[in-house]
Amino acid sequence: MNIFDLGIVAIPVITIIVFLLAEAVKATPLNEKWIPVVCGFCGGILGIVAMFVMPEFPATDPLTAVAVGIVSGLAATGAHQIYKQLTKAENTVEVIEEISEKGAHEK
Repeated sequence: MNIFDLGIVAIPVITIIVFLLAEAVKATPLNEKWIPVVCGFCGGILGIVAMFVMPEFPATDPLTAVAVGIVSGLAATGAHQIYKQLTKAENTVEVIEEISEKGAHEK
């Protein structure tokens, strides 16, 4: 069995496209609290498009295609949050190390 026969390759495609759209939305005056809604909506639309354009797409009916698209779109928000939290954690570690070094030099 080939992994490409499962249709799961289409899912990351939707996630990546929606992630880029979300980054574009951040450049607008739209409040960032709406980004998950925008991601879900765009994912749903892309799910319908993918059903007709990509023969290996895992959904065969519009309702499932919308659901797969919405979940894929929301995954873009989750991926961004993971990146954001990891970056925040790295910055926190750097600040703690910097404070520790200053404390060691003061003694």
